[in-house]
Amino acid sequence: MSEELKVPTMAQYMAEGKEPEVLFWVGCAGSFDDRAKKITKAFVKILNKIGVDFAVLGTEESCTGDPAKRAGNEFLFQMQAMTNIEVLNSYDVKKIVTACPHCFNTIKNEYPSLGGEYKVVHHTQFLKGLMDEGRLKIEGGKFKGKRITYHDPCYLGRANGEYEAPRDLLRKLDVELVEMKSCKQKGLCCGAGGAQMFKDAEKGDKEVNVLRTEQAIETKPDAIAAGCPFCNTMMTDGVKGKNKEDDIEVLDVVEMIANAEDL
Repeated sequence: MSEELKVPTMAQYMAEGKEPEVLFWVGCAGSFDDRAKKITKAFVKILNKIGVDFAVLGTEESCTGDPAKRAGNEFLFQMQAMTNIEVLNSYDVKKIVTACPHCFNTIKNEYPSLGGEYKVVHHTQFLKGLMDEGRLKIEGGKFKGKRITYHDPCYLGRANGEYEAPRDLLRKLDVELVEMKSCKQKGLCCGAGGAQMFKDAEKGDKEVNVLRTEQAIETKPDAIAAGCPFCNTMMTDGVKGKNKEDDIEVLDVVEMIANAEDL
């Protein structure tokens, strides 16, 4: 699949004296995690298919500093952020789209005070915009009529107030969207946020991701839709822990769209 994908870099665009419509910020998960790479490829597949002019930073992209900041290392965060801001500003980047709510939140809300001011959108917001403009057409597909429950990522939902864009996209797939008892403003964390992804569990009688997965399983879904690579990992682990991996898929919203018949 990678041979079919066209992924130009900002350096290539600058060399040609051109400017892309948007910079795709891939993020650490989307670049290095084998599962999250599939989300990256699905998003690029859609952008290529409908002719969106985008570019990536490639090897010039570094971690946003989100894990360092959440873990309390403000110094490391600012070092990482300033390095990225220097690169972004050198290319005069104006608009950024990312499939990671952690990158989205950090660049959108924490980079401006350090000199990095950009229009930042989550990939579901970006695709919703393309759909509203008529550039992206979503019609049914393999998930038509399937029961889908959507898990709200903390940094997209409660932190930035975006609940509807991913749901609007899912509805366009003609799925039966069923909500968990804790959703939207009352959504439950997957357990990975705040750099918890990278540390050992604390004492308690149940893992957060297991509790969240149980809430998802209660809706009797065919698939759990996510909008964050961290959430995807945690929910996948939860589904495996419940021995339900043969019955319930965990997919990013963009993967579901990429699998639609017309793409």
